[in-house]
Amino acid sequence: MRKSKLRRKTNETEIMVELGLDGRGKYLIQTPVAFMDHMLSLLAKHGFFDLKVTARGDMEVDAHHTVEDIGILLGDAFFQALGDKKGIRRFGTATVPMDEALASVSLDLSGRPYLSYRAPGLKGRIGDFDVRLTKEFLRAFANHLQATVHIQVLDVEDIHHGVEAIFKALGRALDEACAKESRSSEIPSTKGKL
Repeated sequence: MRKSKLRRKTNETEIMVELGLDGRGKYLIQTPVAFMDHMLSLLAKHGFFDLKVTARGDMEVDAHHTVEDIGILLGDAFFQALGDKKGIRRFGTATVPMDEALASVSLDLSGRPYLSYRAPGLKGRIGDFDVRLTKEFLRAFANHLQATVHIQVLDVEDIHHGVEAIFKALGRALDEACAKESRSSEIPSTKGKL
């Protein structure tokens, strides 16, 4: 079973993540950042990952540390659950419409962390959530997953829909990349290592 269970405690946050890659999209998300709860639920549901996240953070400062540390630990959880990466598909791409918004995510579970984030229309606040934290979460996630992740928001009017399209596309692209390849049980690289 490709699963992980991790905990991260700092002076700023305390986070626990349980992840099952071969799940059914079941989730239980409880953090002090309601909008992140919604986005992580979308990622789990559309990626068919079983995901449990609990978090506490220094919200009296702001949501930055909590959101970033959730990205760190979730990236670590995916990395650990993937193990040696033998037999995975490795690459994943998804483009998802959300009403007037359209987002594309392409990723490579390459072992080389990189984030390209092109979302010039995503500025402002969604409730009390600073939309700039979306990029902070994604950077932390890509770095700790050790994946190359390219994200483009191709069209957007409503910033809520724009961020929602990103997380749905991320879930679908991750599902494709993490899936077992029926034609090979080897590491999907001519180098023999990811």
